[in-house]
Amino acid sequence: MDRIAAVKSNFKSLGIDAFLVKNLSNIRYLSGFSGSAGALLLTKDKDYFISDFRYKTQSKMEVYDNFEIIIYKQNSYGYIGDLVKKNNKKHNIKKIGFESNFLTVNDAESLRKEFPAVKFIGVNSLIEKYTSQKNEREIELTKKAVEITDRVFSKILTIIKPGMTENDISAEISYYHKKYGASGDSFDPIVASGERSAFPHARPTSKKIGNNELVTLDFGCVVEGMKSDMTRTIAFGKIPAECKKIYNIVLEAQLRAIDAVKAGIAVKKLDSYARGYIKEKGYGDNFGHGLGHGLGYDIHEGPSINPRTDYKLLVNNIVTIEPGIYVEGLGGVRIEDDVIVKEKGCEILNISPKELITL
Repeated sequence: MDRIAAVKSNFKSLGIDAFLVKNLSNIRYLSGFSGSAGALLLTKDKDYFISDFRYKTQSKMEVYDNFEIIIYKQNSYGYIGDLVKKNNKKHNIKKIGFESNFLTVNDAESLRKEFPAVKFIGVNSLIEKYTSQKNEREIELTKKAVEITDRVFSKILTIIKPGMTENDISAEISYYHKKYGASGDSFDPIVASGERSAFPHARPTSKKIGNNELVTLDFGCVVEGMKSDMTRTIAFGKIPAECKKIYNIVLEAQLRAIDAVKAGIAVKKLDSYARGYIKEKGYGDNFGHGLGHGLGYDIHEGPSINPRTDYKLLVNNIVTIEPGIYVEGLGGVRIEDDVIVKEKGCEILNISPKELITL
């Protein structure tokens, strides 16, 4: 079953006649369009791609042939309203589903104004339940993105030194991502040094990297929409003994979790392999985020790997495995790889070394 057919197979159970897609990642997943403005209207027997004049040529080049391309001169909701009115006898559209996990309140109000005779039904994560399993092309692109990120990490190791600022290193990461073939960063690179490495999602600052401290580097890049995401923690000089201790604990936790990855494992159980070990070593309260997340056209997508999510991994899920320990006033360690779930085990995409690198 192709992707659009899979989405439409839910129409009857959801009680809808059509589905409106506004999330750009989902639009790309279903139609191939990579631009920054557009919408899809999926009906039972016809599919429409809707955008504006800026994307007239691009849409012809990218959008799959099964879509009728509509280039509008007014706001998209207005045109969708006209489209529904014009074709309602044919499509009999009375109920339209929409991405309730994406559309804003203002969007919902605009829809109701443009479609007064249509009932809107919020649908949570309909498309996302299919995006988690990647096809061969998406896997190929993710591998390329990971390859570039590994290469950038190797380059950064030759550049980074005490006296450089976190902002300096962040800029170098972004530069080399593009230099090596990516279209850009998956997200703003995280560079956190010294005590700031205890901030799991620290933004780079003008702080200078010093001797005898840890530096956490969390970054990824984009290749034709697909994203990579890697974290390594490195050391400068002689770091405190506790920093070495927590590094070794995080590394062992990550290795145990990766060893447990396979199709069919519940993500709660997978999370417990790392979390349980960290807790056993006395740092349970210092690991406050999930073990990992799905990776694809969005940097954070399903499945979420944590103690609360009910999900069993599927073949060709691409997920991150990223345990961490964060000690206020001392520093933090996180180690992250991207892996492809297999029937038995997983394929680890990153090749960057995980043993503690001291510069």
